[in-house]
Amino acid sequence: ASVSEPAQKCCTENIQPFLTSILEELMGPVSSGFTEVRALFDKEVNEIIQDFQKTNDMTRLKENMDQLMTLPFNSVKMEPCYLKVNLLQELLQDLKSRFKVYHIDFVIQRTQNFMQELMENAVYTFEQLFSPSHQADSAKVATTIEKVKLRVLK
Repeated sequence: ASVSEPAQKCCTENIQPFLTSILEELMGPVSSGFTEVRALFDKEVNEIIQDFQKTNDMTRLKENMDQLMTLPFNSVKMEPCYLKVNLLQELLQDLKSRFKVYHIDFVIQRTQNFMQELMENAVYTFEQLFSPSHQADSAKVATTIEKVKLRVLK
């Protein structure tokens, strides 16, 4: 009881007024990282569509789909997404001194983990909605892939 009032006053005066601006600052890199994940998924699926339109090869389509499923674990392709979030390092340094925010690397790592999880969910959902083995008419495959991609991105 004796600590509650001073703690509440300290939070109200020294932390609460800054929360909105802090969250806005932090959301910039986080949002751009997740936007990059979305763009990477879109780009990879577009490449599958283009390759299939050129080759019309169902075996190659299956190989490309298998490759897409490994995308969340492909550190080279995911790196641009992760780099967007690394901007948090600079933003959190200021918070570290002002508000004693520690474990900056943990915040960045967790955000990157969420990005990887989002990509895992996207490729899994894509795989579930589109199965090349169920596509009898190869003329409609590219259109179906595009529709599934848009559905996943939605």
